[in-house]
Amino acid sequence: MTTKQLFNRQFESHIKELQIYSDSTFDQINNFIDQVFLMDSLMAKPYNTQLELFFPKFDSFNFIDLQKLQSQIFEEVKPLINQKINEKDQFKLQSNSNSQSFIQSQQSQSIEQPQIKYTTPELNLQQFKYQIIKDYSIQEAQRCRAIAIKKDCSIVAVNCDKLIKIFQFKQGAMKQIQILNEHKNNVTTLNFMQKSNQLISGDYVGNIVIWQKNNNNQWNPSQKFKGHSDYINCLILNSNEDLFISCSDDKIIKFWIKQNDWTYQQSITNHTGSVYSISLNDQQDTVISCGIDKMILVIEHSEQFKRWFVIYNITVDFYGKRLCFISNNLFTFQPNDGNQMHVYEMNSVSKQFTKTKEITINQGFDDWQLFPQQYNKQKQILVNKHGEYVNFIKKTEKDGFKVEQSIQFNTNELFGQLSDDGEYFISWDGTSKQIQIRRYREE
Repeated sequence: MTTKQLFNRQFESHIKELQIYSDSTFDQINNFIDQVFLMDSLMAKPYNTQLELFFPKFDSFNFIDLQKLQSQIFEEVKPLINQKINEKDQFKLQSNSNSQSFIQSQQSQSIEQPQIKYTTPELNLQQFKYQIIKDYSIQEAQRCRAIAIKKDCSIVAVNCDKLIKIFQFKQGAMKQIQILNEHKNNVTTLNFMQKSNQLISGDYVGNIVIWQKNNNNQWNPSQKFKGHSDYINCLILNSNEDLFISCSDDKIIKFWIKQNDWTYQQSITNHTGSVYSISLNDQQDTVISCGIDKMILVIEHSEQFKRWFVIYNITVDFYGKRLCFISNNLFTFQPNDGNQMHVYEMNSVSKQFTKTKEITINQGFDDWQLFPQQYNKQKQILVNKHGEYVNFIKKTEKDGFKVEQSIQFNTNELFGQLSDDGEYFISWDGTSKQIQIRRYREE
């Protein structure tokens, strides 16, 4: 063991010892205060009148000499702190002397002493960036409003106005292999189904097409139906891939179930304006939604009735176009204007979600409702588009969030998708008019 390692170990030991002394002292103080508050609580709010008569009357906390208590606390703690500071200083002087001798002996042997960086666990987060692979960018003049990446990263689907282009994807390189042209209106949503080798697409006028991959690796339409009467803004799948949920400018959220074919199940009509985004929790029993009506709906599934019900709504000051479950008890919401992203957590008592944090991001205003928030559990990264920026936000300890990277595209006309493993981010923007591929890199 080197001298510096010995110094670090002994220093930590002294710090722990000081902490034990401090904790012991403050435990005594806390116990005393708890007793005072317990007595006051019982006297201020007795369970019945007989109990109220039993206790003596006190005028608030006037019976406590607070100044005297403060002086006693200070006098008790002060010697302990001074003692530990003196011991630490003496030990530091001795250790510095030993360390200096050690360094001089190492220098005499022409050995360079490396610098050691100390970080606390809370700050010891792995930094990362999504770096563009410039050689693999693809020029595309038509607007790409939706991008889907197959779970194994083998296939990418990109809408180009009314068309859907299918690309083979390998290590960041994309090669076009097919064009799908069933839609007569601009496509707005794309979702791969991994278990059944299907692709779902939705468009401007509410049409939904189910595509099936055949043995020749070609995608063909297998089912087409009118899902909504207006623009489809968001479509999500459950983990079993036997349910998908869609929302639209027609103010309706619809649930569709897989039987022999995909079949309509029910609608939620509580929103009074366009519904922009929906998200499903890990337990697959709660959906949240947001729209232009400044409401976030919380919708739960009833096993008894086999239906979905709105259990309550959250009124917000500014409407938003993006929200996302992070866990069963936590979700994020992006107001349409400003420089804050909001975090909502479930109250353990009321079981309702309340806003608990505001995360500062870039200032912006969104003109486009597509490109939903995406949370990657494997890398614990939230992708949040706001204005002209895409923000990559790392979830930290104790449900904290840190903006790790912000990419400015100089346009609101911006759409993208993160791969399931978090390795690739594929986007299209109206300034470069390119399909750009970025890869995750730790720093």
